[in-house]
Amino acid sequence: MVRGLRGLGLAAACAAAGTALIAAPAASTAAPGPDPGAGPSGEQGVQPGAPSWAAFVPPAPRPPGAPPSRPVRPSVPHAPSPWVRGRPAGAGYTAYIALAGAGRVARVDVAAHTVTSTAIRADTAEGVAVTPDARKVYVAATGRYQVIAVDAATLRATPIVVGAHPQDVAVSPDGSQAYAAVTGGDTGPGGSSTVAAIDTRTDTVTRWIDVGAAPRRIAFAPDGKDAYVTTARGLAVIDTAKGEVAGKVPGVPDAQGVAVSADGSRVYATRPDADLLYVVDAARRAVTRRVEAGAEPWAVAVTPDGRKVYVADMNSDSAGVYDATGRRHLADVPVGRRPASVAATPDGSEVWVGNGMTGTVSVIDTSADEVVTTVRGGPPSTTLGAGPLDIAFVRNP
Repeated sequence: MVRGLRGLGLAAACAAAGTALIAAPAASTAAPGPDPGAGPSGEQGVQPGAPSWAAFVPPAPRPPGAPPSRPVRPSVPHAPSPWVRGRPAGAGYTAYIALAGAGRVARVDVAAHTVTSTAIRADTAEGVAVTPDARKVYVAATGRYQVIAVDAATLRATPIVVGAHPQDVAVSPDGSQAYAAVTGGDTGPGGSSTVAAIDTRTDTVTRWIDVGAAPRRIAFAPDGKDAYVTTARGLAVIDTAKGEVAGKVPGVPDAQGVAVSADGSRVYATRPDADLLYVVDAARRAVTRRVEAGAEPWAVAVTPDGRKVYVADMNSDSAGVYDATGRRHLADVPVGRRPASVAATPDGSEVWVGNGMTGTVSVIDTSADEVVTTVRGGPPSTTLGAGPLDIAFVRNP
């Protein structure tokens, strides 16, 4: 079986762990089932009893004369967030978080670090992406053969058949295409080796691109001309105009996470089984440095200014921080258990790390490289319990 499919096992484990971890009274958590804020979303594939990550609802006012009750704190600790140019960090942005174990996607107010909705559903959601205009959300329904296109305003969902067990989806910088990594179930005969190219205007697959066994994660270059895909055989480069593989990066035999710097000059890829981070010169398609990372580096992100790289080290329960060249190891930031996703806010002030087993998102202040708050579902006694395996940010319309 493909080692990259560990995500499926992780998602299942997160669901099981979430069932045990969520021990708060029923009044403080949202029961599984339809989201009261859901519209005509075409929801599907959610297992009964799956843990959910609910938007925080303040308690009702206490009637006059009623005995005092135990105070319910908001879902986000009161630790102050960093500020950027006089505004809260992340002001004007929304995050979408794929909750694999719950079969949902959470929408989060980035500045407030508060969940505002969990209405979008998809079976074992391991990947999520948003169009630049914030109008459409694409979700990799890894438990099915589909990517779900969701209208962000109406929540109307359109299932797009792409192939077995898509683990990731990415939207091109101009918003015209979405690429889905069709991971499949095996690297041998009958396994998948394709990326499905989706026209976002029609939400139909226009091409299947053969990239190599078990494609896992996808990242577009900032100009949209290339897309980088990690596979069980390495790192493939797609020419997006031609819709075909233009080459592969030698010296990367196996890869999982991938990220591209904002200027497009560097590509970063992780290799979990060797505890390695690769730094790649994008123009030459050549590895410039192999960095010894933490235990099982799973996901990687680079800050918008290109100065820092953050790696979710799954078996270290930490995020490793490196300079852009990979020459300097700057810090190891303790986060939750089994970090499996990482993303930088568009203003670069924060890096969010999804903790697959703890069921939370650790928010790192990039100026101090320390966790300043934690995004949770419901009150602090409740964990997300749902495997946050991908995070996407978008500017509010």
